[in-house]
Amino acid sequence: MGLVIAMPLLVVTNEKSGVDKYSQEIARRLDVKTVETGRYLSLIEAYQLSRLLGSQDDIIHLPNQNFARYALFVKNLYIVTVHDLVRLCFGFTRETISERILLKLDIWGIKRASHIIATSQTTRNDLITRLKIPDDRISVIYNGVDHSLFKPYNIRLFNRPYILYVGSERPRKNLDRLIEAFAVVRKEFPELLLVKVGVAGRTREYREGIMRKLDSLRIAQAVIFVEYASELDLAYYYSSAALLAYPSLYEGFGFPPLEAMACGCPVVTSDTSSLPEVVGEVGIMVNPYDTDSLVEAMRKVLTDSELRDNMVRKGLEQAKKFSWEKAARETEEVYNKVASG
Repeated sequence: MGLVIAMPLLVVTNEKSGVDKYSQEIARRLDVKTVETGRYLSLIEAYQLSRLLGSQDDIIHLPNQNFARYALFVKNLYIVTVHDLVRLCFGFTRETISERILLKLDIWGIKRASHIIATSQTTRNDLITRLKIPDDRISVIYNGVDHSLFKPYNIRLFNRPYILYVGSERPRKNLDRLIEAFAVVRKEFPELLLVKVGVAGRTREYREGIMRKLDSLRIAQAVIFVEYASELDLAYYYSSAALLAYPSLYEGFGFPPLEAMACGCPVVTSDTSSLPEVVGEVGIMVNPYDTDSLVEAMRKVLTDSELRDNMVRKGLEQAKKFSWEKAARETEEVYNKVASG
């Protein structure tokens, strides 16, 4: 890396989602001071972090939009990385008063940032249109992928072919339509499984609704839920899958399609939000509200070996465009820009 004019303090969250991975990967590659914290903090933990940040004379880098609230206590210049504005596009089904207050504080902190890093052009555009952030205060820096881990593995996890879905269970993830499409495709491929990797959503009601849908479609025995998988296990799931189906309605970036391509897994995804930025011309992109289009796209990948081979080859090349080294280098440039005024 090049010369850093100032040594910022980077807040690193220590959990396991894509948002947490971002700060961890950047911290490994830059010579910066760090403070490690959880992402979901108790009142005491939030107070301790606030005091720590308030005592710093360095530039502060807040690693995600939900930490922008701590800018209230920062006395120096600060940078916020915004991964998405999903709360403004797809609000929670039920929000407490404290959640509403914290969202307003996050928006306030984002608006006052010295500079903002957006992880996609889609998020940049959302910042401009929804929060009226000037374009010259936003830099787009794409997330990366660990190519030493996410790569093709010659492995078979099941003795039957399966479609893979990776993600939590929230309405915007569009799991309902994916299940409906899978039920149609499975009539043609009765041995086919759907493997869903990821934790349940914010409420138990959504999981319960999903289970009722599986029962009504009579495919409950064909759907496998994997609550947690290590990154290596996840790479195995990608490598062994017939395809990744990711028909999300909105993503600020979308790690699963990128990780899948890096592992040689064909991708069927949405033509909305940031997903076309990630998959380029490689994946099959569909209208996520159109179940028939999703059915047809999955059927094509399952039946056309030439198409599949082409998607695998081009997907590996597309994935090479994204790396944490590149993301860290561009983040360093933002640090120097902010430090030099």
